[in-house]
Amino acid sequence: MKTFMRWLAAAAVLAVIGFGAFAYWNLELRWQPKTITRHQAEIAQILEQSGWVSPGLPGPKLYMVSFRNCPDCARFKAGEFPKLHKAGVDTRLIEIARADRNGAAESTPVERATVAELWVNRSWSLAEGWDATPVEVWTAPGIKPADGDIARTAVIEAGRANVDKLIPLLKANGVSFGWPLMVWWTPDGQMQACACERPETYRFLRKDLGA
Repeated sequence: MKTFMRWLAAAAVLAVIGFGAFAYWNLELRWQPKTITRHQAEIAQILEQSGWVSPGLPGPKLYMVSFRNCPDCARFKAGEFPKLHKAGVDTRLIEIARADRNGAAESTPVERATVAELWVNRSWSLAEGWDATPVEVWTAPGIKPADGDIARTAVIEAGRANVDKLIPLLKANGVSFGWPLMVWWTPDGQMQACACERPETYRFLRKDLGA
């Protein structure tokens, strides 16, 4: 009987430890960004050479790779950009017009025109206006079409190619690409990244960026 009770007590202790470990993973570890220790220079160069737009704030840089009608991207912009801007974070938004998949279009002519314009002329006010307008209403007023324009089509393809380049570089650091992709630096200079699709990831990003 005593042996049985000892086994029962040990099992109870292990169950408590196991539950605690799972709770810590579920509430904390699974949402933490990854520290980028491989290919930092290549990743930074791809982001910097993309057609990002930003409010030009003097604080730390946050690169966000997005597409316009991505719901997780829209949620982050609406809820987190104001806090980050208040803290002086320079949100460097890289919009992508995704390539067709299995013969189905993943972007529209209006979206491609707007993305090309953002990359070419780097207007933060255009990005703000686009985000403030429902996707189905946006007509890209005054913006040249990208379709049929060799130079602007090349810009669209450059954005897609940059995503293709980032995927294996991030994977080597344990980061699975997703929308939105976020890349930033901690105060001590460590590069961090996450596919910040869930609000649970936001607190780590805000802490690192002082927001």
